[in-house]
Amino acid sequence: MRPYILAETNWKTVREIDYELAILPWGATEAHNLHLPYATDVFESEYFAWESAKIAWEKGAKVIVLPAIAYGVNTGQPDVKLDMNLNPSTQLAILDDLITVLNRQGIKKLVILNSHGGNDFKMHIRELNLRFPEMLLSQCHWFKMPGIEDFFEDVGEHAGEMETSLMQLFRPDLVRSLEDAGEGKAKVPRIPALREGWAWSERKWTQVTSDTGIGNPKEATREKGEGFFRHVSEKVGTFFYDMATTTPEDMYIDPD
Repeated sequence: MRPYILAETNWKTVREIDYELAILPWGATEAHNLHLPYATDVFESEYFAWESAKIAWEKGAKVIVLPAIAYGVNTGQPDVKLDMNLNPSTQLAILDDLITVLNRQGIKKLVILNSHGGNDFKMHIRELNLRFPEMLLSQCHWFKMPGIEDFFEDVGEHAGEMETSLMQLFRPDLVRSLEDAGEGKAKVPRIPALREGWAWSERKWTQVTSDTGIGNPKEATREKGEGFFRHVSEKVGTFFYDMATTTPEDMYIDPD
């Protein structure tokens, strides 16, 4: 039993701990090229949450990982079979309900650990901050951490070398042979402003990629995944510790 994972612990343990920070892993259920399982983002959110929470716990922070949310925003993939979608407004309703519980029970901090590129909780947090002024809310996109390129030849955006290496570490039993994987080739927008990133339009996924992947997974290895997992977990674990132990009144410092 790991007391920092709610799904594994019990009322006898929970009632004795004054938790400082709740962590909500959030993934998605969607196709990941031809070789990775639909729940890849869910597994990633859980494994990173569990390991990072362990690091924060061992540093002395009282953190608790909630069960993962398995569905994300997939509005650009309506024609990909069984890619399951939650609308952003539904995500807001889920967060409102869960934060109501935390707020009522005195757990005043929440980090959403996101593992899906289609999820972005910034606007949700802005709205929820007004509803719950005593709460400290944050999101963390571990896959946007600087330095990822140091671990991989071709990081990829979706089901590429990075995600494949991680799944070879987490759940090798669910990873098909890389001989079965597509190349993860992706088209880019015709319009320059969209390519350059200062304008945005949602991508129609099946117009961009033929195998649902973006990024070539061929150079993925379990060893790459393990090194990257340790690196990210240490940094996210430190973030969890800092969030748990820093008071809302002491969140800001003068610049050097």
